[in-house]
Amino acid sequence: METIRHMIVGAPVGDLHLDVHAPFNDQLLSRVEMVDWASVERALDTARTLFRDRSRWLSPARRMEILATTAVLMEQQAEDLALVAAREGGKPLMDSRVEVQRAIDGVKSCVEILRTDTPVPPPMNLNAASAQRLALVTREPIGPVLAISAFNHPLNLIVHQVAPALAAGCPVLVKPAEDTPRSCFRFVSLLREAGLPEEWCQAFLCDKQVTGRLVEDARLGFLSFIGSAAVGWMLRAKLAPGTRCALEHGGVAPVIVAPDADLQDTLPRLIKGGFYHAGQVCVSVQRIFAHESMAFSLSESLAQQARCLVVGDPTQPETEIGPLIRKKELQRVHEWVTEAINGGAMCLTGGTPVSSSCYAPTVLFNPPQKAQVSTREIFGPVVCVYPYGELDEAIARANSLPFAFQAAVFTRQLDVAMQASRTLDASAVMINDHTAFRVDWMPFAGLRQSGLGVGGILHTFREMQIEKMIVIRSPKL
Repeated sequence: METIRHMIVGAPVGDLHLDVHAPFNDQLLSRVEMVDWASVERALDTARTLFRDRSRWLSPARRMEILATTAVLMEQQAEDLALVAAREGGKPLMDSRVEVQRAIDGVKSCVEILRTDTPVPPPMNLNAASAQRLALVTREPIGPVLAISAFNHPLNLIVHQVAPALAAGCPVLVKPAEDTPRSCFRFVSLLREAGLPEEWCQAFLCDKQVTGRLVEDARLGFLSFIGSAAVGWMLRAKLAPGTRCALEHGGVAPVIVAPDADLQDTLPRLIKGGFYHAGQVCVSVQRIFAHESMAFSLSESLAQQARCLVVGDPTQPETEIGPLIRKKELQRVHEWVTEAINGGAMCLTGGTPVSSSCYAPTVLFNPPQKAQVSTREIFGPVVCVYPYGELDEAIARANSLPFAFQAAVFTRQLDVAMQASRTLDASAVMINDHTAFRVDWMPFAGLRQSGLGVGGILHTFREMQIEKMIVIRSPKL
C-alpha cells in the first residue's frame, strides 16, 4: 500500500490520513495525507504571492513546453494511468483507457490554444472620437485558481480544470474527490516531472471546514467546481466579492424517441449512454420519452440488451459496468428503484444489487412522474422509459424539471429534429446520438440548477483569463 503526501510547498507532514479503498472490493489502495488550515493557507499564500510577482510568471512558450512534455509522459504511462483510475473510481478498464486518451488530448489542446487563440481588438479610427487611435488586446491570468473535482472521471476532470488554468498562467490549488485522489496526485506529479515549478500546482485533501474557509478567501481569483448542485451552489454563496466561478453539476437527461427512429441504431446508443460508468455521469441517459406506438417494445429491447452487459471487476478487460462509488449510493439507488416499482413502474430487468458494490442494469417502464427516478439525477445504472402521444407532450415533460444540461432526440425527420432542438431546455441537443456524447473541445454547460459558466478546454481557458485593452493615441495613426 502506498502513502501519498500532500503537494503543498513547504508545508509540514500532517498527522491525519484518509484511506482510499477500491469501490468494487473494498481493497485498501492508498493512504493519503490530510492537511489542516495552516497548510492550506500556506498553499494559498504561495499561489497569491506567485501571481502578484509578474517577474515569476511563466511565458507562453514555457507553458506550452511543460504541457507538451506532460502529454508525452502521459502517453508513456497510459495503461498504468487507466488502471489507477479503474481501481479507485470503478469505471471499467475499457472506458478508463478512453478517459486517459481524452485526458492526453485535453493537455495537447491546451498547447494548441496557446498557439492559436488570439483576442480580437475593437476597431478604431471609425469616427472623430476614435480617430488617431489603435487598440490592442492582451490576456492575463485571472489569479489563483481553486479546482474542486468529482470522482467519476478522476483523471480527465482534473485535466479539464488544471491544464487550462496553467495554460492561462494561473497558479492552481487542487482538491480532488476523496474517493479518487490518486489520479489527481499522479497528474500533478507528471506536470512537475515535465518541468512545472512546484508552487504553480499544489494538490491536497482537506475536510469540509477547511474547504469552506478556503473558498471564502479573497485571495482566490477563480473557483472551478465539479460535483453536486447542493454543494456547488453553497460554495458559490461563500465566495468573496470579485471571485469568479464555474460550476458543473448534474442533470436528469431527457431523450425523445420519435416513432420513425431507426431502433437498430438507437438501442445501442441508449444502452451506452444510460449504463456507461454505471450511470455515474452528469449527462447520462435517464428519462427516455418514446412514442406510445413503440414505447413498451423499445423498453423490452433495452432490457434484453441490458441483461447481456457484463457487470463486475472494473480492472478486467471484459467488464462493461463496474461498481457504484460507495455502498450508500448503491442503497440509495435501490431505494429509488423500489419506490418507483411500488408506485406502479414495471421493472423489465434489474432492480436489485448483484453484489455489495454493483447494481444490476435496470430498465423501468413508465415510473410515476413524481417518483425520484423521474425527478432527480439517479447517478446509477437505471434508465426509465415513458410513453407519449404528441411531440409537444414529450418536450413539455422533458422541460418540467429545474435541471437543464444535454438532451437528445432520435428521428429520421428533419422537422421533428429541428422542433425538438429548438424547444428542449438544454445547452446541447444531440440528434440521433445519446445525451452523454462529448468531445473535450466543445462547450459543456449546465443551465438552471445544472451549473454555471461554460466548461470545455477552450472555454475554461478563456474564463480563467482577463482581457486587457491598450489604446494608443498618435497623430501618425
